[in-house]
Amino acid sequence: MKTQVIPAQITTVEDKIAGSLSLTQILLLMTPVFWTALVYALFLPQLKFAIYKVPVIGIVLIICLILAIRIKEKLILNWLMVLVTYNMRPKFYVFNKNDKHHRIMDIPSFAKKKNKHLKKSLALSQDEKQSNSISFRELIKLDGILTNPKYTFSLKSTKKGGLNVAIHQTHE
Repeated sequence: MKTQVIPAQITTVEDKIAGSLSLTQILLLMTPVFWTALVYALFLPQLKFAIYKVPVIGIVLIICLILAIRIKEKLILNWLMVLVTYNMRPKFYVFNKNDKHHRIMDIPSFAKKKNKHLKKSLALSQDEKQSNSISFRELIKLDGILTNPKYTFSLKSTKKGGLNVAIHQTHE
């Protein structure tokens, strides 16, 4: 009784169309036929034999025959594609932690906009300094309130990331 090994990975098995020839090999062997017709029809003198057409046809024929040969169950065309992609890849990989997502963008700014923006930011920072400045007496009062058991101090975060601070008087 004849037995046959079934491969575990069916996608890696190459279909054989004619004998031991695959579709890729048949296409490689048909290419010189179409090339010969193209050279015969388009090169001068058109549709007539010329000596210079023979080497042009012969070179394509030899290249296609060599590419259709199998070595270790792989076509020379496949080996050549692997070598070309290997040699075309970058030789050095520089890891950049700032690629795409956290990239620091250098956006040029114009002098007029920069001066206006600078003036506005200086005015805002001066207003903030004035509004955020707390005197020493207010700090002592705040410390007295926070340490007093009659008052409760709570911090709550908002949905948008803000922070609400609350001081409540307890009724005891």
